[in-house]
Amino acid sequence: MAAAPAAAGSGAGRGRRAAATVAAWGGWGGRPRPGNILLQLRQGQLTGRGLVRAVQFTETFLAERDKQSKWSGIPQLLLKLYAASHLHSDFIECQNILKEISPLLSMEAMAFVTEERKLTQETTYPNTYIFDLFGGVDLLVEILMRPTISIRGQKLKISDEMSKDCLSILYNTCVCTEGVTKRLAEKNDFVIFLFTLMTSKKTFLQTATLIEDILGVKKEMIRLDEVPNLSSLVSNFDQQQLANFCRILAVTISEMDTGNDDKHTLLAKNAQQKKSLSLGPSAAEINQAALLSIPGFVERLCKLATRKVSESTGTASFLQELEEWYTWLDNALVLDALMRVANEESEHNQASIVFPPPGASEENGLPHTSTRTQLPQSMKIMHEIMYKLEVLYVLCVLLMGRQRNQVHRMIAEFKLIPGLNNLFDKLIWRKHSASALVLHGHNQNCDCSPDITLKIQFLRLLQSFSDHHENKYLLLNNQELNELSAISLKANIPEVEAVLNTDRSLVCDGKRGLLTRLLQVMKKEPAESSFRFWQARAVESFLRGTTSYADQMFLLKRGLLEHILYCIVDSECKSRDVLQSYFDLLGELMKFNVDAFKRFNKYINTDAKFQVFLKQINSSLVDSNMLVRCVTLSLDRFENQVDMKVAEVLSECRLLAYISQVPTQMSFLFRLINIIHVQTLTQENVSCLNTSLVILMLARRKERLPLYLRLLQRMEHSKKYPGFLLNNFHNLLRFWQQHYLHKDKDSTCLENSSCISFSYWKETVSILLNPDRQSPSALVSYIEEPYMDIDRDFTEE
Repeated sequence: MAAAPAAAGSGAGRGRRAAATVAAWGGWGGRPRPGNILLQLRQGQLTGRGLVRAVQFTETFLAERDKQSKWSGIPQLLLKLYAASHLHSDFIECQNILKEISPLLSMEAMAFVTEERKLTQETTYPNTYIFDLFGGVDLLVEILMRPTISIRGQKLKISDEMSKDCLSILYNTCVCTEGVTKRLAEKNDFVIFLFTLMTSKKTFLQTATLIEDILGVKKEMIRLDEVPNLSSLVSNFDQQQLANFCRILAVTISEMDTGNDDKHTLLAKNAQQKKSLSLGPSAAEINQAALLSIPGFVERLCKLATRKVSESTGTASFLQELEEWYTWLDNALVLDALMRVANEESEHNQASIVFPPPGASEENGLPHTSTRTQLPQSMKIMHEIMYKLEVLYVLCVLLMGRQRNQVHRMIAEFKLIPGLNNLFDKLIWRKHSASALVLHGHNQNCDCSPDITLKIQFLRLLQSFSDHHENKYLLLNNQELNELSAISLKANIPEVEAVLNTDRSLVCDGKRGLLTRLLQVMKKEPAESSFRFWQARAVESFLRGTTSYADQMFLLKRGLLEHILYCIVDSECKSRDVLQSYFDLLGELMKFNVDAFKRFNKYINTDAKFQVFLKQINSSLVDSNMLVRCVTLSLDRFENQVDMKVAEVLSECRLLAYISQVPTQMSFLFRLINIIHVQTLTQENVSCLNTSLVILMLARRKERLPLYLRLLQRMEHSKKYPGFLLNNFHNLLRFWQQHYLHKDKDSTCLENSSCISFSYWKETVSILLNPDRQSPSALVSYIEEPYMDIDRDFTEE
């Protein structure tokens, strides 16, 4: 079967095309069925051999088959496009042909996106499928990349308008035809080339949207340092373009998810980390570094994130973007929602926006607008929300990356936190109006709603910003920082060094800081709200690290403990995620704090309430074990203090009395070890292993470690499974050594959160793993020989 001819336009070329067509259909008696043609084209597309393009057919043949198969003339148009797109063409004819093809595909794509499938149901072979099958996608890629070709030292040029048409057609084909996006993603040189098309404002939005879709399915992450003149490209973006560019960056700076649950186990993560160390930095890390090297990049993101609605792009510029949305499918649903809100408000405000039908525009490219045009406030707000979503996500990822300290320093310097504080009431946590905007097919409470997503992204950013970093005090204002100092002074304890070192010019202004504002909305959140989890995580991150009495009292004075207990006990929260976040927060809030335990006992003032609380704890130790750990550590400290206030709490607090009982501790210890195994350890449940270790370390301090191990042995026998628990614990501790002795961050976190030196953690694990069966503190001493199973290689299971 003949290959596609070289240059089109010559008589010899046309003769070869005719010969190829005859050869192709000779075996079918000259009258192939349309289905056979499409099958052959599909096979050619997959193998790269045989029939792959419309140019391999004669125009007469295509016209004849089109009458029977209803291909909308697309193969013939592609034949003309191929002939008109030779290297010496002025491309005027190409553009005219593209204008004919474009509506055939855009109507179909619009029907596909809006789920009005009548068109695709009635047509056996949809236009986009036929366009791709007859080589249209590959031909447009070649046309778009013509500027990379030089003839006699001069590079070819095509107009922005023609590039725009090509991009639109490619995107529509990707939307409707399975596999096209993946094929484009495999063309790495084309993907890199697409970035260069973003230098033009006319083609920016189409290019960005196509790149985003392609990168979303690309198996290997693209490296931004391979993009020509990346720094210049990004630096020349206006703020609107930069915000849209963040949609692409979200894909390029986030570590790729394998989609396999096994990869989320700590065993698999450790193996992946070892592999990564030998391979060097990941593509995501390289991309993050590339962005941070661009002068002013983080500063511009901070300005975008904190820009007020009144400072956003003017009406004319926004209307121009809305026109792009009107004709560009990726944002069609957003525009649909925007227009609905606009129509609702125009009825009340007498303000209207008149959009033209697709293709109609004024000479300056803007939509026709009435003389009374005034952009509704809700559209301005949504405009900002859609931008800030992407910007906050990028900042959040950078905050969690290798250059975290550098990003922290810049974010503080460019006053991101005070800026977000000023936007909190009017934009981030604004009240929903009756016509609050939601995407097509969703509702206001859906996690896909822009309002909802912005709030969650904001809370994730606060969590990343506060977590184990002294810059967390920027979430307060000057008055609140003074309050922390006063708390330390009253308690006669040294003031926190990070508070003293905080640059007061960078903190929040106004009557309340960002942390206080968050607490206020948290306490008002409905019981069923999906925000509760993220709110609790954000506040907990402020308390993480070395325990600060002043930080705890600051939150206790604002009623946080009572709110948490109300949610756990009185509302009887059912969500496991929310419960876990509330237990974790409660543990950090109460740890070593006598006042917190007094408040707890005052709220949980009946046996009935206490039993509800215990029921919630015991319902899932994976969720509540951090609280168990904090209470156990607090009990140990209180028992070693000589203070009337502490003695009073020890004698009155139900929770401390409950935890102090050896049977209670043994019950927790047995269950904590039993619910985890090396092969199922994740970042979420490894805390169960560390909590069990805390219980045994405190027992060791009191020289009661052999007693606890002996009790575990008895509990095993009572369950009729001798050895099953202690063998499992032995394997878990072996993994613990492998995991923690090579990760500075994790070991530091363990030390700071428990106030137990990491050397004591290591010593305790070594003592438990001692192979000497004569040692009273070694696990093997309590596993009978017939049931011994401690040498298993868990890395291969």
